Amino acid sequence: MDTRVPEIKTVEAPEGIEGAGFFATSLEKVVGIARANSLWPLPFATSCCGIEFMATMGSHYDISRFGSERPSFSPRQADLLMVMGTIAKKMAPIVKQVYEQMAEPRWVMAMGACASSGGIFDSYSVLQGIDRIIPVDVYVPGCPPRPEQVLDGLMRVQDLAKNESLRRRNSPEYQALLTSYNIK
Repeated sequence: MDTRVPEIKTVEAPEGIEGAGFFATSLEKVVGIARANSLWPLPFATSCCGIEFMATMGSHYDISRFGSERPSFSPRQADLLMVMGTIAKKMAPIVKQVYEQMAEPRWVMAMGACASSGGIFDSYSVLQGIDRIIPVDVYVPGCPPRPEQVLDGLMRVQDLAKNESLRRRNSPEYQALLTSYNIK
């Protein structure tokens, strides 16, 4: 049995000006840190990758160290859609509807080979990657991916959230990306 104590994640202060009793930085950096360390994932699990996500939520891997201890099963309260497992073509409109119901800013993680590329199921009924219906920010490889990989994917999403400009979601490039997926 592994008896190591898990490392506690600390948040570093952003660049700024320090003085006696004050600290000044940009609003964008503070909002980025807040977003990165308070992600509320919506797990959309259909297969064995969901079991690995459950292991990640457990005490041994402890996803709460990363500010994601509150899984949200309501798309209106989530900001990270974690799609895990095989997505049948009949389910594709549901995944897209869930994505559309999420408020901005929102991020998507495709977890496992099936969500990323259809996996071993190269058939008429299986969607060959969720990036055919919604934009994906982070891909977590594996069949199924280990909990350490899930945590690494979560940290990649945290990096995106921390460093994203507050104006990116209003940019013409982002609007064109959504339009290419036929998302309003």
